[in-house]
Amino acid sequence: MASSQQYAPVAVSVGSLDEEARRQTEHLRTQRLRQKQALNLQKENILSQRTSNPARRSALEAALRQIEAQIAELN
Repeated sequence: MASSQQYAPVAVSVGSLDEEARRQTEHLRTQRLRQKQALNLQKENILSQRTSNPARRSALEAALRQIEAQIAELN
């Protein structure tokens, strides 16, 4: 009887570790999704800007490349 009492707390601990790991994984997934959404909004903003200024256009293209690289890293 003593041995069954010793194993019960261990089983609860393992279950709580699994739950904590699941929460952590879900938190990371949600965080990545939010980052991707924010980057996509930035990308849409850049694509919507029109300019005839070559320096400004160059800066927008560089920013777009950087955002697309960050999105690719998240995938």
